[in-house]
Amino acid sequence: MVLSASQRRKLAAQIADLSLIRGEFTLRSGRTSRYYLDKYQFCTRPEVLRPLAGLFAETIERIERETGTKADRLAGAELGGIPLVTATSLATKKPCVFVRNQKKDYGTAKQIEGEINAGDSVILLEDIATTAGQTLEACRAIESAGAKILAAIVVIDRQEGAGENMAGYRFESLFTVADLGVDAEERP
Repeated sequence: MVLSASQRRKLAAQIADLSLIRGEFTLRSGRTSRYYLDKYQFCTRPEVLRPLAGLFAETIERIERETGTKADRLAGAELGGIPLVTATSLATKKPCVFVRNQKKDYGTAKQIEGEINAGDSVILLEDIATTAGQTLEACRAIESAGAKILAAIVVIDRQEGAGENMAGYRFESLFTVADLGVDAEERP
């Protein structure tokens, strides 16, 4: 599914309408912000997940063309990345894995759920990146399993250092907070 520029703008507006809240918030990074993006308001809705999966699929195909490397599988970081990677796995027919924030201390004690093999090329999908802390942790967990990161793609880049912090990894976003109508003076 290829989205036109007007369809992309409409999707960005829909995501903003569903998830953008203004006020005073503390983020996972510890930073304070004058706005918050409630990812569960957009990543749990089929009418948003379907076009997002299409955008992820387009981006994945482009990355594969540009790098000359096919992604063996997709990965999603706990918790917001799980519905995104599941929808995109269905759209691309690529298998996926789920990356926990930390190894569980029961059962199989795995941090990565699903099949991952040494040498696999993996594209990590995430919801929102501020400083990319969780994205980096997930990339390191995947690399610890012997796989390599082809790229990390987020739905929304808050434009607060994620791209710079992902140095050494290919980092892309489907949207930025500016696309969602967040003014520069609202951003730290």
